[in-house]
Amino acid sequence: MATPTLKQMRYFEALARHGHFGRAAEVSAISQPALSVQIKELEATLGTPLFERGPRTLRLTAFGEAFRPRVAEILRAVDDLADLARVAKGGLQGSLRLGIIPTVAPYILPHIMRYLSRHFPQIEVDIRETTTAQLLDELKEGRIDTAIVALPVSEPAIEEVELFSESFVLVRPEADADRPMPDRATLREMRLLLLEEGHCFRDQALSFCEIDAGSSTRGLDATSLSTLVQMVGAGMGVTLIPEMAVGVETRSAPIAVARFAPPEPTRTIGMIWRRSTPLAGQLSTLADGIRDAHQAFQRTDPTPATS
Repeated sequence: MATPTLKQMRYFEALARHGHFGRAAEVSAISQPALSVQIKELEATLGTPLFERGPRTLRLTAFGEAFRPRVAEILRAVDDLADLARVAKGGLQGSLRLGIIPTVAPYILPHIMRYLSRHFPQIEVDIRETTTAQLLDELKEGRIDTAIVALPVSEPAIEEVELFSESFVLVRPEADADRPMPDRATLREMRLLLLEEGHCFRDQALSFCEIDAGSSTRGLDATSLSTLVQMVGAGMGVTLIPEMAVGVETRSAPIAVARFAPPEPTRTIGMIWRRSTPLAGQLSTLADGIRDAHQAFQRTDPTPATS
């Protein structure tokens, strides 16, 4: 009796994830016609359709929905076998698939990459930058090995290791530099510019200001901290940014940066991975190194947080 191949299951997973033959073929490094043939052969082997195909739509059948988590489990187990072999060879080697959230990536990735190139020259790092929710899904599905996110993520299957904590600072127009620092109640009355929904930093800022996440902030939903700072410089409102972003994001905008009175709003940045991964020991060592590298950078190049 014929059985599905690993190649077919990987193509199925890519198509189920992207819902589009062209995008699935692109990420799978295969032509679209070849991908279509493989999916049809898989459906013939199983004796039932996996996808409903319409003129502009592609969705999983009921069987496809039930089939998908089993496929994900098999592919994750196969990837774990490869990781087990990497451990047996003496540590991290080959490709390291690292996820990182957008409000961290531009500010610490250069230091991380320098650390890795110096201490783990045998590693080829593949970077995936997206939101925490997406990274968690990809981590649980085995599509990335580890991720750097804001903690906690509170997932039983995920190991969390703290790297460092940092404060949030207020960014306001340069003309407001000498005004009293607003408290939370005052901030709620101001035009607060935030990242778009899906970014954990947005939720953290709203929580500090004690603003309901479902309410309107009468501002701008941006995709990056750079956009927020530039809009503050244009007089559109005020925003909060993490302290690590100050040196990069405030160089070319007419803004003022100020600290909040204690207790300051803060966030904890950490590294996460699947508890079941054979790479857990190596990833823990890597987290220790990244933490040390970040602390060394902070000592030699402290970021100004007030103006």
